[in-house]
Amino acid sequence: MQPFAGWMREALAEARLALDTGDVPVGALVVDGRGTVLARARNEREALQDPTAHAEVLALRAAASVTGDWHLTDATLVVTLEPCVMCAGAILSARVPRVVFGAWDEKAGAVGSVYDVLRDRRLPHTVEVRAGVGAEESAELLRGFFGERR
Repeated sequence: MQPFAGWMREALAEARLALDTGDVPVGALVVDGRGTVLARARNEREALQDPTAHAEVLALRAAASVTGDWHLTDATLVVTLEPCVMCAGAILSARVPRVVFGAWDEKAGAVGSVYDVLRDRRLPHTVEVRAGVGAEESAELLRGFFGERR
């Protein structure tokens, strides 16, 4: 069995770092087929003033830089929150075959809650999805963040 829980703990640690810049605490890892972490990232929209600076997009960019190839065909993306439509598009574009995520995003999720972009058979590439890994801890981190802002 692959160490999904261990990778999710690492993604959660990355998510907590987003709190330092006032960003929504979402963390992501890109792991290669041997289980080596190629890249890690967290949301940095506030830090960079960049609407595309979601953890998933930043992690995919960093992994492509490390490998020298944007085709991440042997990778797993591990992320603490269900990816949005933009991130799902980036995942498909990078040809990532596997996504593991923690908490569901009932407002903007694109991997089963609102949309299911990654498993849409009409698209040329579909992704294996493992949902709910570390879901409670991921959701609690987000509830705490948004609870302080309301």
